[in-house]
Amino acid sequence: MANIAPNNDLQVEISTKQILKIALPISLALLVPQLNFVANTIFLSGLGETELGAAGITGVYYLVFALVGNGLNSGLQALIARRAGENRPEEIGKMFAQSIWIALLFAVANILITVIAGSFFLSSVLHNSRIQEEAAVFIRIRILGLPFLYLFQMGNALLVGTNNSRYMKYGFIAEAALNIFLDYGLIYGKFGLPQLGFNGAAVASVFAEATGALVVFSIIFLKKFHHRFSLFRHFRFNRPLAGLIFRQSSPLVMQFVLSVGAWFLFYILIENSGSGEHAERPLAISNTMRTVFAVFGIFVWAFASTSNAMVSNIIGQGKQSQVLFLVKKIAGLSLTFTATLCLVLNLLPGVFLGIFSNDAIFISESIPVLRTVSVALLLMSVGAAYLNAVTGTANTRVNLGIEIVAILIYSVYIYFVLRVWHLSLVAAWASEFIYWSTIFLLSSLYLRSGKWKNKVI
Repeated sequence: MANIAPNNDLQVEISTKQILKIALPISLALLVPQLNFVANTIFLSGLGETELGAAGITGVYYLVFALVGNGLNSGLQALIARRAGENRPEEIGKMFAQSIWIALLFAVANILITVIAGSFFLSSVLHNSRIQEEAAVFIRIRILGLPFLYLFQMGNALLVGTNNSRYMKYGFIAEAALNIFLDYGLIYGKFGLPQLGFNGAAVASVFAEATGALVVFSIIFLKKFHHRFSLFRHFRFNRPLAGLIFRQSSPLVMQFVLSVGAWFLFYILIENSGSGEHAERPLAISNTMRTVFAVFGIFVWAFASTSNAMVSNIIGQGKQSQVLFLVKKIAGLSLTFTATLCLVLNLLPGVFLGIFSNDAIFISESIPVLRTVSVALLLMSVGAAYLNAVTGTANTRVNLGIEIVAILIYSVYIYFVLRVWHLSLVAAWASEFIYWSTIFLLSSLYLRSGKWKNKVI
């Protein structure tokens, strides 16, 4: 890598080329950890369906806390992109420095919550004692990766917000490569490492997240971004600026926590619905579907992140009248890329599912759910682009309001389907249709209302 950062224009243009220039590097960066997640699931599936089910529960639990960082990331990204659109590089550095303070405070608080109450919470919601025991020990180890994850996310917010998303891949590749190596080594006791079984995956993830943070900050220094944006010149805690970042990010943090909290409820209801000889199977299938969302949704989240950054940048340039056109363009590209992936998935469902299990019954029961998830991904590709455009307008309280309405409808649906009516897993996963349709409708109505045009940050 060159030692001098390119003097690229911080202001974006509205074109397919510009959208892809931002989104495709993000897609590649997101693909790497998802391949890592698939590898992790494969390694754990070799231990049995109990471990695979526990991986689903602990994965969603950790995701609730991880997405606190995602909320901070999205809020910071919108603020940085706005300052980039206004061509105010030193203000970018001021915001980044304050985001580090906020991220570390959140990390410490969330670790304490898990250490104090995590085991009690898991024991109160899980019926299967084996899954309960596995999950409680795992999550106390896994949660130690939060500070590194949050720092990693703040670094990536800087890269995306300043139109340098092409550098994101290095951190993700380093993190995933180490995670896969340590996963295999620590789960099965290979490469001279101790055999830790299920908990080996937790230890591997902590070391991998630390590596990801180290690499992204190394890039920031190697590319001289710390000079260009005066990143550490204003590192002393700045209460007004930290307050702005917190006000912009906290509704997004709550939005993401509510979203994944509802997904956690979904997993709990799935786990509670299992019975008989293969009680863990519905949970194992659902964990596999989560992998489908993760891997085949990479373009969705790449274009969603692009929507946030570009909308905020365009508004910073004073081009509010072009926002709707931009969002439609991004959503169309997101749908096209996602539909292509879903087509491949549905032409070869057995091949994909065979990665996780050789059990013919498991595969046959998973295929109808896979078809349902594929349709949900198409709805998500458009809905996520519109919702993140709302984030880019800086009216993050509106994001939270939209999320609350969608979550309430979603939660009522899954409760009745799984607890009251005891319907199939396909019917349960159809809840994603309702959720993403609601997200799209409310986000679209808000953007068309124009109420965001006079928002100043």
